[in-house]
Amino acid sequence: MPTLPILGLITFVPLAGAVLIAVLPSKEQNLIRRTALGTSLAAWVLSLLLLVTYSLGQAGFQFKEAADWIPSFGIQFKLGVDGLSVLMVVLTTTLSWISILASFGPIKVRVKEYMISFLVLEVGMIGVFVALDLFLFYIFWELVLVPMYLIIGIWGGANRIYATTKFVLYTLVGSLLMLVAILATAFTYQAANGSWAGAFDYEKLQAFAAAGSFGHNFQLLAFLALFLAFAIKVPMFPFHTWLPDAHTEAPTAGSVILAGVLLKLGAYGLIRFAVPLYPFAAHTFAGPIIVLSLIAIVYGAVVSIVQPDLKRLIAYSSVSHMGFVTLGIFVFTATALQGAILQMLSHGLITGGLFLLVGVVYERTHDRSIAKMGGLAATMPLWSTVFGFFILASIGLPGLSGFVGEFLVFVGSFAFAPVIAVSSIIVMVLAATYLLWMFQRVAFGAVSDFLTGLGDHLTDMSRVELLTLAPLAALIVLFGLFPSLILDFLSPVQTFLAAAGAAVGG
Repeated sequence: MPTLPILGLITFVPLAGAVLIAVLPSKEQNLIRRTALGTSLAAWVLSLLLLVTYSLGQAGFQFKEAADWIPSFGIQFKLGVDGLSVLMVVLTTTLSWISILASFGPIKVRVKEYMISFLVLEVGMIGVFVALDLFLFYIFWELVLVPMYLIIGIWGGANRIYATTKFVLYTLVGSLLMLVAILATAFTYQAANGSWAGAFDYEKLQAFAAAGSFGHNFQLLAFLALFLAFAIKVPMFPFHTWLPDAHTEAPTAGSVILAGVLLKLGAYGLIRFAVPLYPFAAHTFAGPIIVLSLIAIVYGAVVSIVQPDLKRLIAYSSVSHMGFVTLGIFVFTATALQGAILQMLSHGLITGGLFLLVGVVYERTHDRSIAKMGGLAATMPLWSTVFGFFILASIGLPGLSGFVGEFLVFVGSFAFAPVIAVSSIIVMVLAATYLLWMFQRVAFGAVSDFLTGLGDHLTDMSRVELLTLAPLAALIVLFGLFPSLILDFLSPVQTFLAAAGAAVGG
C-alpha cells in the first residue's frame, strides 16, 4: 500500500491545475487547454494507481487519511475508500479528462474560466466519493453545484439561464435537507456520548447505527430528509424535471459529466449514507421507493419514445436507467445491489459516449432534431457505426456492460418479488423500441434536405473525437465480457450493507 497520501493527491491535483491556470494569461488558450488536460490526466493516473493497489476482499476502508479540522465539533478532514468508492473515483477521473479533451474544439470563449470551472468540479466530485466525515462530505457536495452552475449558465444553449436556475433550485433544496439531517445526526450522537468527538465521523456513526442507537422515529425523519436530497440528484420520479432542461442546454462535456457522474452522486449517497445510517427507515420506506423506481423506469422509457431532440431523448432514458439503480438498492438483495452498482458505472460510460456523439453532430449541424438527421450513415459512416455500438450497449446487448447490470438487478428483484422483476424487464423492450427507432431515423434512409444543404461542412469524426470515445467503448466491452472485474471490488460493500440490514431490528 503506497505511503503517499494518494486520496488527497487525487482530490486536489485538479485544484492545483485550476490555480495554475488562474495565473496563466487568458490569451494562451492552447496552453490553458493542455494544462487542464495534463492535470486531469495526472489525477486519472493516480486513480489507476489507487485501483491496482486496492486490496480486494478486505473489509472496511483503505488508504485512510485524517486530520483535525474543527476539533471543537469533532469535524475532521477524513478520507478513505472501499471498493465502491474506488470504482466511482476511477469513473470520475476517466470521464473528466475525456470531457476536457472533448471541449478543446467546441469551447472557444472564456476558455480559461471554463477549464478552471471544470477542474474545480472534478475536485468536488472526487471529494464526495472519498469523504468519511459527514461535514466534509457536505462541503464537497455543495462544491459541485457552483462550477456546474457556471458551465451550464455561461457555455450552455439559448435557454441556459432557465435550465441552470432550475438545476440550482432543485439541488439547493435537497442540499438544505441534507444539512438538516447531518446536523441532527451529529447532535443525536453527541447527546448519547456526551462529546462532539466523532459526531461527524462516518465510521463511528455507522457503528452507532449498527448498534441500533438511533431511535426509529429519528431514523424516519432523518432518512426522509437525506433521501429527498439524494433522490433529487439521481433524479428519481417525480424529482426529475430539472434533468432534461439541464442536459439540453449544457455544453457537450457538461452533459457527459452530468449523466456520467453527477447522477451517480445521489445513488452513491443512498448506498453509503442513507441505508447504513438509518436502516430501519430504509426498510420502512422501501415499498414506496420501489414503486417510484418502477414508475421512473417505465415513465422514462415511454417519454423517450416521443422526444424530438436527441439530447432530451438520452436525458429521459437516463431517468429510466437510473430507476434500475434505485430498484436494485431497495430490494435489499446482494445480487440486485451488485447489479445497481454495475449499472451506475455502465450508465456513466454508455450515456457519456452517447452525449459525446450527439455533440459531434451538433458541432457540424448546430441542430439536434431527429427529424432533420435522416441519412447520416451515408455522410458520416464512422460516426454512425460508433453511434450504433453505443445504442446497442444502452439497449443491453449481451456481451456489453449495459446487459450485466440490468440482468443482475432483474435476478435480484425476482428473488425479492417476481412481479417487480417482470414489470421492470418489460421496459427493456421499450428501450429497444425508442433507441432503435431513433437510430433508424437518424442514420438510415435518404439523406435529408437539411443535411444536404450543409455540403462539405458535414465531415466524419476526427481523431480527437475518436480518442474521446475509444476508452469508453473498450471499457463497455471489457466489463460486458468480464463483469467480475467490477464485482470483485464489491464484496466489502455486501458485508457492509448486510451489517446495516441486521441493525433494523435494533
